[in-house]
Amino acid sequence: MEYYNYIKSLHLIFVITWFAGLFYIPRLFVYQIEAFHKPSPEKEILGKQLKLMSKRLWTIITWPSAILATVFAIWLLVLQPLWLQQPWMHVKLAFVLLLYLYHFKTHLYYRQLQQDVVKTSSNFMRLWNEGATFILFAVVFLVILKSAINWVFGVVGIFVLGILLMLGFKIYKRMREKNPDV
Repeated sequence: MEYYNYIKSLHLIFVITWFAGLFYIPRLFVYQIEAFHKPSPEKEILGKQLKLMSKRLWTIITWPSAILATVFAIWLLVLQPLWLQQPWMHVKLAFVLLLYLYHFKTHLYYRQLQQDVVKTSSNFMRLWNEGATFILFAVVFLVILKSAINWVFGVVGIFVLGILLMLGFKIYKRMREKNPDV
């Protein structure tokens, strides 16, 4: 138990770097998709650079961070097995499962774009980018408030967050339509 805080710190560091990767990779996908529709040679130049950036982010930062965050989380649960009896932990683990599903789906988008297969729009990727934000909000509130959280307010809060993100997306889309350089 003397190493508990070190393990917890490492878990938190790798959760942060994992989320950093999950926040940034869809932005790179947006740029890749937009570059795919540009004329040559801009398409090839941008495409090559964005693929390299995506590859480095995904394979050097995001995947290792996801794995290490999970390793340290399991280690913490081994040290504190009573947490598994807490209802808030069950909900948190459900969100972690959802996060991994989001991660795996993002990996599929990554593989497609690495092979120049574009099946989604840049607007879809802008929305996809918010998936990790929802999960982050839910997990942080669960961990900080634990059993003190009022589930009604929590659910309403997630919906309000979703509405605000959608409004922000619509406003940004209108701004881009008026000024494509935004």
